Amino acid sequence: MEKATAGWINGLIGVIIFSGSLPATRLAVLQLDPLFVTVTRATVAGILAAALLLLFREKRPAPRDLLSLGVVALGVVVGFPLLTAFALKHVSSAHSIVFIGLLPLATAIFGVLLAGERPRPAFWLFSVLGSLLVAGFAWKQGAAASMVGDLMMLAAIIVCGLGYAEGARLSRRLGGWQVISWALVLSLPLMLVAALATRPVSFASVEAPALIALAYVSLFSMLIGFIFWYRGLAQGGIAAVGQLQLLQPFFGLALAALLLGETVSWSMLAVTAGVILCVAGARRFSR
Repeated sequence: MEKATAGWINGLIGVIIFSGSLPATRLAVLQLDPLFVTVTRATVAGILAAALLLLFREKRPAPRDLLSLGVVALGVVVGFPLLTAFALKHVSSAHSIVFIGLLPLATAIFGVLLAGERPRPAFWLFSVLGSLLVAGFAWKQGAAASMVGDLMMLAAIIVCGLGYAEGARLSRRLGGWQVISWALVLSLPLMLVAALATRPVSFASVEAPALIALAYVSLFSMLIGFIFWYRGLAQGGIAAVGQLQLLQPFFGLALAALLLGETVSWSMLAVTAGVILCVAGARRFSR
């Protein structure tokens, strides 16, 4: 299979997995402390990552890679989960889609700054247009606005874009799943201590949906999704494959329709078609 095509397939799988992250996080923080949710998901994923690294006898990262792994950990292991968890205490998951629509643009910008990628001008046109379509659609859905929640989501997008781009750059040398695994292991001691310190006195009052949501963000959002995502970014290019994130809000709404019985409107289908065209255009002019 052509490397670029494989990159888009892996990236798409990662996006589908990530699509459930914000709804699951919202469900978890309704009954659990946002800080506990953040450090627990990182702890669970970190333990599993350590087991994988030992099982496959992966070589330790070189000293020169530690700073980059620290940036990845700061961006996607701690920064994005923590900021979104606190933001979702103030805004709905639907409202947060406005900012997720800006994530591909943030990833592309950091890809240019960190990895030296140079997409053609038409790429930026399709990228910005796709971001505006997603943001406009999500904004039209309506949700209670909160300045605190909005600022936290904006900060989350910035640190996540940085973590995605730096992780993809490092994946070319270490491998996709190895990057997120080492970043999780690097964070594990601190996350484990924090999880023990912030755990609830009792889980008796915590209902099953919140616990299932915590399990999802720990296993899929924090580890499995990144295995596919970083591999896709490394294979197909950070700026190009990063545009698949434009589809993430619509996958999330589709999952809500299938699992929760929510209505999917014709406007959603129309905007989704427009976004797909933008993703295709961005891919065409990404090199």
